[in-house]
Amino acid sequence: MESFYISLAFGCAAAAANVAGGLLITIKRRWDEVLLKHFVALGTGFMLGAAFLGMVPESVRLTDHAPLLILGGYLLIHFAEHTLASHFHFGEETHVEAVLAPSVSLFALTGLLVHTFFDGVSIASGFHVSTELGVLIFVAVALHKIPEGFTVGSIMLASGRNRTMAVASSVALGVSTICGVLFASYLEGLLGYRLAVSAGVMIYVAASDLMPEVNREKGIRMALMVFVGVLLFYLTEQLLSGLGH
Repeated sequence: MESFYISLAFGCAAAAANVAGGLLITIKRRWDEVLLKHFVALGTGFMLGAAFLGMVPESVRLTDHAPLLILGGYLLIHFAEHTLASHFHFGEETHVEAVLAPSVSLFALTGLLVHTFFDGVSIASGFHVSTELGVLIFVAVALHKIPEGFTVGSIMLASGRNRTMAVASSVALGVSTICGVLFASYLEGLLGYRLAVSAGVMIYVAASDLMPEVNREKGIRMALMVFVGVLLFYLTEQLLSGLGH
């Protein structure tokens, strides 16, 4: 029961980051894309570290079906994004003058809701394994939550919807994250399965959504930020281990 309340608290914090991203795009229409991509690059590295060094080994330890489930999680988000949210790219839809069809914004929101649901599943599953893994997954998720809310809000504005709808869409992403936490807690007996699917989802988001956006920016600094993200994961893991978690 204690892990439930802890994961719910961290899930709410991650959801708040979604809302913060939606509020940012409504406060200021234009943001420095290079600064945003540096933030995304940092999150990409941390997510890759969390997935490959934390979630994958734990899921393999918990279930023999882990490889298949990891692939299933990867393909699930691939399918959702390419059928329901085929237009969106993290950090790219920041020019509201590029008008989109209203239906595109709804499809993008639906696809992102699937993704954020598994954000919540990932956080809860991590805390069900250990406090250390839960915190590491939370940080990995939180680092891309603000760009995520920023993205969905900008898509809404680009499709002609008002600022209230832009903020409401980011709130919906946050609620979906919390629903993922509750769902994972309800199915606590399937920990290995949930963790493996969540690992596949995180690998897809980091490698297929975020990394291409990072690679669009030329120069070594952006590449180094990915390595800094992985290093940040390692240092955070060592810090938590030193604190006895």
